[in-house]
Amino acid sequence: MAHQQQGMDSALFERRLRPVYDNLEVGNNRKALQESEKLLKKHPNLFCARALKGLSLLRLGRYEESHSCLQAVAEEKPTDDSTLQVLSFCYREMEQLDKIVELYQHAVKQNPGNEELLAHLFISHVRVEDYKAQQAVALQLYKTQPKNAYYFWSVISVVFQGIRGPESAIPEKRKIYLTLAQRMVDKHIKETKMETEQEAFLYLHILKLQNKYQEAWEFLNGELCAKLYPGAPVSMKFELLKKLGNWQKLNELLQELLDADRDRWDYYKEYIQSSFELLETPSGDQINPDKESSLASCQAFLERIIETSERKKRGPYLARLELHQRMRAVQMPADKLIGDFDELIIEYFQLFGDKSCCTHDIALFLPSISMKQRQDLASKLLAECDISSSSLPQNKEHMQKHICALQISRMCGSHLDLPVDHLLAFYTALKLHYEHGRSTFGKQLLATEMGPSDPYALLAANVMYDISQRENKSDQLFEALCLLQYVLRNSTSNFHVKLLSLKIYHMFGCLLGAQEMYDYLDIKQIQLDSMGYAHCQLLPLSGRFAGARNCYDATLKFFTNSYKERLEYIALTYRFCTFSKMEEFLNFKERLTNSLQYVSCSVEAQICDLVSCYGNVQQNLSSYMAMSIEPAEDRIAWHELSDNRDLEAIIRWDPLHLVDTEAQRKESFDQEIEVLQIRSLMLRLFAAFIDLNHGTKNNSGECSGNATATLELLRDSWTGLYQRLRLMNYKPLSQTFLVNLLPTRLHLLLELPYERFMDDLAQLVLDLHSGATRLTEQCKRMGDNVVLVMELFVHTITESNEWNGMDGLWKRREHQQKVAACLELLSLYAFLLSVLNEKLQVISKTKTKKNRSSADNKNQDATISEKERGQMVHELMRQLKHKLEACDAAIRTWKAPVLPRDLSSFMADMSLKPEVEATLIGDVSATFKESHELMVTELRNLLKDKIRMSAK
Repeated sequence: MAHQQQGMDSALFERRLRPVYDNLEVGNNRKALQESEKLLKKHPNLFCARALKGLSLLRLGRYEESHSCLQAVAEEKPTDDSTLQVLSFCYREMEQLDKIVELYQHAVKQNPGNEELLAHLFISHVRVEDYKAQQAVALQLYKTQPKNAYYFWSVISVVFQGIRGPESAIPEKRKIYLTLAQRMVDKHIKETKMETEQEAFLYLHILKLQNKYQEAWEFLNGELCAKLYPGAPVSMKFELLKKLGNWQKLNELLQELLDADRDRWDYYKEYIQSSFELLETPSGDQINPDKESSLASCQAFLERIIETSERKKRGPYLARLELHQRMRAVQMPADKLIGDFDELIIEYFQLFGDKSCCTHDIALFLPSISMKQRQDLASKLLAECDISSSSLPQNKEHMQKHICALQISRMCGSHLDLPVDHLLAFYTALKLHYEHGRSTFGKQLLATEMGPSDPYALLAANVMYDISQRENKSDQLFEALCLLQYVLRNSTSNFHVKLLSLKIYHMFGCLLGAQEMYDYLDIKQIQLDSMGYAHCQLLPLSGRFAGARNCYDATLKFFTNSYKERLEYIALTYRFCTFSKMEEFLNFKERLTNSLQYVSCSVEAQICDLVSCYGNVQQNLSSYMAMSIEPAEDRIAWHELSDNRDLEAIIRWDPLHLVDTEAQRKESFDQEIEVLQIRSLMLRLFAAFIDLNHGTKNNSGECSGNATATLELLRDSWTGLYQRLRLMNYKPLSQTFLVNLLPTRLHLLLELPYERFMDDLAQLVLDLHSGATRLTEQCKRMGDNVVLVMELFVHTITESNEWNGMDGLWKRREHQQKVAACLELLSLYAFLLSVLNEKLQVISKTKTKKNRSSADNKNQDATISEKERGQMVHELMRQLKHKLEACDAAIRTWKAPVLPRDLSSFMADMSLKPEVEATLIGDVSATFKESHELMVTELRNLLKDKIRMSAK
């Protein structure tokens, strides 16, 4: 560093650089660039100043200048910490983590014993998950500075080679690595060098990975572990005792723990499980009494807990119900030992029915009884509430019990066979109960509190959806939406109401209302992955390309930012030797990296950008180049895609025998992956069209040949994918209940002419490139495709207008999706034609006027000339322009959705407060009208851009 500083001491060096650091820290990147350039004029060889200049340029978006500046510094192989840290920071932002490894490798070569540089090199290997290199550097560090941390860095690196490395799938290799890791720790134990609880945890973990449970149990209960790891979680003991099959010991341990903490439902479940396992224990050194007396002791223990508890707690009561359920499952006399199941449930309801969790608690045990028993039980619970059509709840607790009984009644299927007029009467009663509860018990709530009577309204919305489904009409559901909006005005923090409103707005194709609800939910961070599906997966082909793009940006920003953060969290677990968190962070990183939500949003955002391109050809191509799409490379790890959706975010009380959440999850996930297959392949196929005709990418015959081969391969994949999907015969997702997921776009993408359009377009691009003699015929085929898409566009708008006379909302989403899909195809086609036209113009201008050789003339006879190809593309553009103008004329006639009934009729039915209902229903209907107008304006602007593009 001395030769760089040119006489400056360390303090002066830091003081000169301080203004650059300060400006970068506050985001004043332009000023930081000026300060770094000013410093470099005096000290041109100051590596850190040059690196900071590169960082300033990177932050300003001047990527090429930044790259050359950083590359120049990196080639000097700096060794000072300041420069290395700045370069590392730049490469992390650019996601070029391998370059950080190279930086520190060069630095370590020049200073082989430098502990700090070696530690940085180790962490750089951690970021790229090179476990073998990690191990080597950790051992080098331990030799330099024999610290426990470095030794255990090498141990965990060996473990990860066995369970996560490239050889982890080979059982023999896995065994070798784990055995080596155990020996390394055993050696440390013999030398009495173990120091921390995390080291003890790692040793236990290594033993468990090898299924050495007895050794792990002995170590856990030994002196060393007691000294180093006194706070070992009790769950570790549970796990080991279960693996060892020592149910008697586990049973006794759980009794002790439950005596100390009497409301631990998770402990009760383990306790009951151990009691049943003891029944199967063979006689021998353990006593094996007859089954009834064994479970009688379990029942006696639960009764003792119930009777001796000062305050009533849910845990032991739930445990008693669980024991009853488990006994019935193995045909044992549960009623004789514990009592009548209905009476136990009623007792539980009497004690805890005033708590909102009671519904979920009772629902745990309903699947174990018959449908008739369920409905009889529901009737008993309703009778227990003592609320009739002429009486109202006396207090807040009484109201909560009534809500709980109604929810359980629905879960037992009591509403399924009710006629429509009864359901409407039930809806009216729920609405009145909501209003009474709100005005009586819902005053002076905090802004973060949910209204105590809100569940009445949520139940009412579900009932109205049931009626809408039966009648195939939207008016009842629209009324429910208005009721939910009323609830939201009174209870602004009720996210259940927001999620249901979001769902209904999407069902009706009202993107403005859906976006308002999504914004109102204010979901952040990890929720963008777990709950974003409720909105983001319904945005493609919604008719609002720009609005969708903004939403994708917010979601993708979380994923890209959190990716860098996750890497740093993993690095910190090494720095602080928190081995217990390492796998958790690594698994979390993998789940987010392979999240279906992340991959889908990435693909849809790129398609959105290509559809919305509106500049001249060069600007559009620059935008395309910035996307860095590689048609020949499928970057999606299909077998590792992870479903991170929280499908229980929207609360439901639908009949249990008709709800299979896991089956619905699998069905929808499978279909979403198929949709992603189509969209990803379409994007790559379109990119192959551009690449084949993009002058800067294909300036040699070899590149052109590769691009042609890639295009042909992708085209075969495209037709093969559609053939497979038709054979799979996927069914649309069930729409029986309001909370069910909306249908995926799979059937829409199969129904619309995507397959034929893109297939014929691929042939056209290939023929234009080669000048094949069948080009005229292929141009006609594409012209026919454009006519077909235009006619579908016009027909869909006509059909939508016709539906307005009957029910303007019921088929609205389907019509909007078709219109948007047609415009998507035509927009991509317009972009491609403009690129083809530009290429052919350039070729004709640069073509030499010299006479061709006889061989060239002979070759020319077999192909269509560039001039003729240019004329054909001109003709295709002219045809497209006319069809786009026809689409524009049609979209001008598209009417806003008309409500199935007039507003006064809705107001009469709503029967809420007169001062709010008029503005409420008016506001909701205005949202639909405004959403339509915004969509039409955006689609018309898009059409105008494509008409202008085609006119060139």
